[in-house]
Amino acid sequence: MEILAFGVQADEKPLIERAFAGHHAVRCLDVFVNEDTAPIAAGHEVISTSVNADLGPRVLEILAAGGTRMIAQRSTGFNNIDLQVAERLGLTVARVSYYSPYSVAEFAWTLALAVNRRIVRASTRTRDFDFRLDGLMGRDLHGRTVGVLGTGKIGEAFARIAHGFGMRLLGWDVAENPACLRLGMEYVPKEQLLTESDLVTLHVPLLPETRHLIDAAALKSMKDDAILVNSSRGGLIDTAALVSELRAGRFTGVGLDVYEAEAGLFFLDRSLEAVDDDTLARLVTFPNVLVTSHQAYYTEDAVDQIVDATLRNVLDYRAGRRSENVLVPRS
Repeated sequence: MEILAFGVQADEKPLIERAFAGHHAVRCLDVFVNEDTAPIAAGHEVISTSVNADLGPRVLEILAAGGTRMIAQRSTGFNNIDLQVAERLGLTVARVSYYSPYSVAEFAWTLALAVNRRIVRASTRTRDFDFRLDGLMGRDLHGRTVGVLGTGKIGEAFARIAHGFGMRLLGWDVAENPACLRLGMEYVPKEQLLTESDLVTLHVPLLPETRHLIDAAALKSMKDDAILVNSSRGGLIDTAALVSELRAGRFTGVGLDVYEAEAGLFFLDRSLEAVDDDTLARLVTFPNVLVTSHQAYYTEDAVDQIVDATLRNVLDYRAGRRSENVLVPRS
């Protein structure tokens, strides 16, 4: 059987081909699944997709009509998949429920440190042999307060690094993490966390109840000189409201690895095209904002684990087994 893998990055391709060797043939495509590309999957029982795939009702109907019976998504998030429609169409859906939390936590810290110490501006200057320090002053993080929204595996890994910096730890989640409590984390209401934190980082899934978790009111409640980092899902932040606050001169820095309208932009080269997203175009002009292209997970360790889990999901499907990764079971 040949697996058709959509949205495969160049660095991912050899890892996927190596993992599937000896099990199933795999064909890697760099295009993402959407209404235009879904017909390519015709005749393929199993496809693999990335987090920016469009797996809404119409696309799922095209896939099912073409003979697809299983979707193996190479990500933890699955907010891009209409699971009810998939179940109605008899499509098995699986995801990767776990991979290295350190990849995302370490990258979130990379963003926080970069905006705090003006690393991008400094690097750009030195390339032009401008070695002035004007505008490059940052702050010690030691002794300051970090607020972690979402204290699962990634949030815990972020908190451990913060503990190493000697920071006061505030947490918010539906359940307290004992490991975070042992680090000295104090769980508080979201409003208190936002008001008291010098650094706020997001590590919660994107669900209907968490969409725009950081809305206009939340942003206004934060310190004027706070740092905001999002390496989870773009829809957690009301980007238009964030732009409004940035225009008012607020925040020491904002580090975003995700963007709520990133589909059709991230993972693609749009450098020679006119991008019609005015909000993103405005966002990247702020000198205190750093936007990266959803790369927090992108380490050899994490991608290896993602690919291995995807292979197991396919093998489980073929064998009629069900694991914790299955979102819609085989009918």
